[in-house]
Amino acid sequence: MGRITETVKVLIIINVLFFAGTLFLGDRAYQLLSLYFIKNENFQLWQIVSHMFMHGGVMHILFNMYALWAFGSPIENYLGKNKFIFFYFSAGIGAAIIHTLVNYFAYQSGFNSLLEAGMTPEAIQTMLNTGQYDTSILNNVSKDTLQTMFEAFNTPAVGASGAIYGVLVAFAMLFPNVSLFLLFVPVPIKAKYFIPVLIGIDLFSGFTGYSLFGGGIAHFAHVGGALFGFIMMWYWKKNSFNQNRWD
Repeated sequence: MGRITETVKVLIIINVLFFAGTLFLGDRAYQLLSLYFIKNENFQLWQIVSHMFMHGGVMHILFNMYALWAFGSPIENYLGKNKFIFFYFSAGIGAAIIHTLVNYFAYQSGFNSLLEAGMTPEAIQTMLNTGQYDTSILNNVSKDTLQTMFEAFNTPAVGASGAIYGVLVAFAMLFPNVSLFLLFVPVPIKAKYFIPVLIGIDLFSGFTGYSLFGGGIAHFAHVGGALFGFIMMWYWKKNSFNQNRWD
């Protein structure tokens, strides 16, 4: 956690500029640049990348930028600038892919249940757009199924967390014995244990719906970023990537 590297510095500046922009543009910025569900009318292809520079509040961006500085700089030093850029954006896009796939499963499950309950596709789409439905539908479809479907369809994803989880995995694989601190456990934990614990918490929260860190967190995006980060680092380590830096 020493000197900030050039690419990490640029990424932090871009994130801060995007955040400042949202303070002036408000909801319009979030509508254009957040990652919406692919069947939502607000979805645009560029959101797969642009959502990585959007944040929901001051604490959100502070935590992410601190993690990017603390863990990203050592990774950039090790990989080289160009390889780090490829890694960072690949992890972020991978996070978006996994997040979207999980949401698609939730959406399709609810959609099929509503079809079986007698609703037409047009009526389902109107319900998703307006948020209103005949409560008699609850006789055939659970409220939890409807809520999960609504959230998958209407809730946009923002934040660099997916890419940063990829960076965290890379750090654990390259510097496994470096001691780190969990905020709620004030004792040093080696990176090779610390990072898997964080990912395990996200998996638990994603499957159970119970979050230790509050609501509104795209847990499977975190897992997706970690997964793509692991795959890239595993492949590069297997092929002695450190001998072929992309400077």
